Amino acid sequence: MSEKDNIATLHVNGQDYELPIIEGTLGDPVLDIKAVPQAGFWTYDPGFMSTASTESKITFIDGDKGILLHRGYPIDQLADKAEYLEVAYALIHGELPNAEQKADFYEKVRKHSMVNDQLRRFFEGFRRDAHPMAIMVGVMGALSAFYHNNLDVSKQDHREITAIRLIAKVPTIAAMCYKYSNGQPFMYPRNDLNYAENFLHMMFATPADVNYKVNPILAKAMDKIFTLHADHEQNASTSTVRLAGSTGANPYACIAAGIAALWGPAHGGANEAVLKMLDEIGSVDNVDEFMEKVKRKEVKLMGFGHRVYKNFDPRAKVMKETCDEVLGELGIKDPQLELAMKLEQIALNDPYFKERNLYPNVDFYSGIILKAIGIPTSMFTVIFALARTSGWISHWLEMHSAPYKIGRPRQLYTGYTQRDFVAVEDRD
Repeated sequence: MSEKDNIATLHVNGQDYELPIIEGTLGDPVLDIKAVPQAGFWTYDPGFMSTASTESKITFIDGDKGILLHRGYPIDQLADKAEYLEVAYALIHGELPNAEQKADFYEKVRKHSMVNDQLRRFFEGFRRDAHPMAIMVGVMGALSAFYHNNLDVSKQDHREITAIRLIAKVPTIAAMCYKYSNGQPFMYPRNDLNYAENFLHMMFATPADVNYKVNPILAKAMDKIFTLHADHEQNASTSTVRLAGSTGANPYACIAAGIAALWGPAHGGANEAVLKMLDEIGSVDNVDEFMEKVKRKEVKLMGFGHRVYKNFDPRAKVMKETCDEVLGELGIKDPQLELAMKLEQIALNDPYFKERNLYPNVDFYSGIILKAIGIPTSMFTVIFALARTSGWISHWLEMHSAPYKIGRPRQLYTGYTQRDFVAVEDRD
């Protein structure tokens, strides 16, 4: 980023304060507001809708134009031509790996996919009906107790090996969350399978089924789901990871904080909310009536539109193609999936939804794909967390590679002014 000659001026009480205008390589310029406190003010920006909290080279989004770039690469090209681990490498290192770097990175991830066997005892402390995200948050935070070496965040080699460990182990932990919830034995990772295949193997194979093989089309779809959810700029969970990281907290705790933030239905729980909405609609026969209720603002349409993308979600096109491939491969006749396709048809053709850019987003299609593969809705956000770990750790690495300050947002205080303590017997 570079400063330009032009300066914005804040005029307060007869005095001028200079606010340098800073240009990035893409996107709108920003005002450097460090002079605002000198004028006796804080800025007020609920939800940080107009605030750039950090400088980053990882991901760029233009919501009006439907653009999503990771290290400059368009998301549709990455989803079509790259594997998830290549994308993870690019997020961490800034460039896609060459053949030698790719082989080395993949080998490191394979070697670190196992987790300490004592982690089983952590799972046994949870109820079998506990939400998998509750387990995921707890177990992720516990990793620092098992991998407490290489946790000096000031050392680059410590940060890099921790990044490898996180990306490698999170699929194993995610699959263990699923296995524990349905009472099946945990499945160990296999070094002869790729990243997505290994995850599906740990999810659905059992010791009794020695001939279980992962469907390559489903593995390809899962890999694309991982890629399309790998990073999304300074969203709520990523900002949480950065804020926790700014305190010097260990990376496992920071990622656990990100998982907790992702759990919310307005963030990572969106695709789970889509399936719940379909349950509430109940039947294809009720779709037309439901969509009329949406128009009257009586109910909310989940999985359509996006807070950032005001035109279309660039991830949705790739996800729709993948959705069609999976449904075609499995030949599923699921009433709920037929219902979802009916919703999609109406939203893509009805002028009301087209005029408001309420197109199906990535959460709509990913929920359908995951359901078709056989993954329960309670696991949807866990899989989102699995994919987003590469983005979270990339932002954590970026933050620690340069000088940074501990996060400390200000507030607009609207409570009582100072008042004196009143003894209990004298209170009204």
